[in-house]
Amino acid sequence: MQTILVVDDELSMREFLKILLEKEGYSILTAADGAEALTLTQEHAVDLVVSDIRMPGMNGLELLATLKEINSGLPVIMITAFASPEDAVTAMKNGAFDYITKPFNVDEIKNVIRSATTQSLETSPGDFLNAFPEIIGQGREMVKIFDLIKRIAPTPANVLIYGESGTGKELVAKAIHKHSRAAENPFVPITCSAIPESLLESELFGHVKGSFTGAVADKAGLFQQADSGTAFLDEIGELTPIIQTKLLRVLQEREFMPVGSTKTKQVNVRIIAATNRNLEDEIIEGNFREDLYYRLAVVPIRVPPLRERKEDVPLLVEHFLEKYSKIMGKDVQTISSYGLEVLMEYDFPGNVRELENIIERGVALESSNIILPESLILSLHKKNKKLPGNQEGEPLFTAAHSEQELFDRGMEEVLIDVEKEMIRHALEKTGNSKMRAAELLKVSFRSLRYKTKKYGIA
Repeated sequence: MQTILVVDDELSMREFLKILLEKEGYSILTAADGAEALTLTQEHAVDLVVSDIRMPGMNGLELLATLKEINSGLPVIMITAFASPEDAVTAMKNGAFDYITKPFNVDEIKNVIRSATTQSLETSPGDFLNAFPEIIGQGREMVKIFDLIKRIAPTPANVLIYGESGTGKELVAKAIHKHSRAAENPFVPITCSAIPESLLESELFGHVKGSFTGAVADKAGLFQQADSGTAFLDEIGELTPIIQTKLLRVLQEREFMPVGSTKTKQVNVRIIAATNRNLEDEIIEGNFREDLYYRLAVVPIRVPPLRERKEDVPLLVEHFLEKYSKIMGKDVQTISSYGLEVLMEYDFPGNVRELENIIERGVALESSNIILPESLILSLHKKNKKLPGNQEGEPLFTAAHSEQELFDRGMEEVLIDVEKEMIRHALEKTGNSKMRAAELLKVSFRSLRYKTKKYGIA
């Protein structure tokens, strides 16, 4: 017998759900507020939580966030008599299994509860790697995204993916499509910023022959190509107000009009949009329609930058090593421990895409079967953490070191710091062998011995 915890400040609602669900064969616990609910989850093995949102003290959304921190696999269904898009977005973003408004249909809530109690969310990172081989990651933040993809993919809900450039937003969009009911139908991507404004309307909605100079034949646009499938709109924040209005009509009425046509076309398409902008700020500044935003962001997903999920760096390095070794016909099997340490200290302003480029270059440059630190080409001016082995002084290039500060120090002083750092790294890499360090630095043994004495490097 599975145990369900019902949380609601209204006694009548607690009693109603208790009677209803006990008839369905569940064991029911009840709580009048969030604090009591947390206590019960610690004292009992709870399989599902059904919680109201508006309650005194800890509200339902706060309870949801706390429960997910304690047990991310515990399904939580949110119910409320005061439905709002903001609450729905927050609930789904924080991991709610579903969001139901009062008064609800009895059969509806029974079906949702049955689905939640039969679907196991206790999935290991390894299972996610098998389910989403196209996305590399097993850290906590990525597991949350995998879990969300599994729950929303079978639904027709539109999705808005946030994230910096290079984080893999399109991979997330493809994964949603691949696990959806429309997986056998088209996935059509378009980058809104890559197409001139004058042509974007035609690319999205198509055109008829003769509608403008160069329109020598009818052309199907993105939405017609993606009919019964998924349209992926990357960099959605770049759309002009006119295109935003036309897109809103597609979302509201499921129809559009090709350029130059007087007839509308019906379309059944799921829209997944992505942006590296803060669209809420764009709304305030008058650059993005608020009604369009809420139509797109039924389910928002934030893809974290690589600096926030460093635990995934070794797994990504292994994946890219295997990929580019095969492409280049080389036998580069691994990366040195110090090379990996350098990467773990780097902030990757270009995110996963930058790491991929670093490993691709490393494989191309390396002559042995292991990538050494000297084969890793990083953006030094973007570093903001000390490299391993630099035991004294400030790191040479940091976010705090402006161009003017470097000029104030002068070239000779900066170059001396570079020289000291390279000598220390070379000695550490060679086990303090000055002979081998000199070979690595491509200087004479006598020169290295003089500089270590001059700089007081033991």
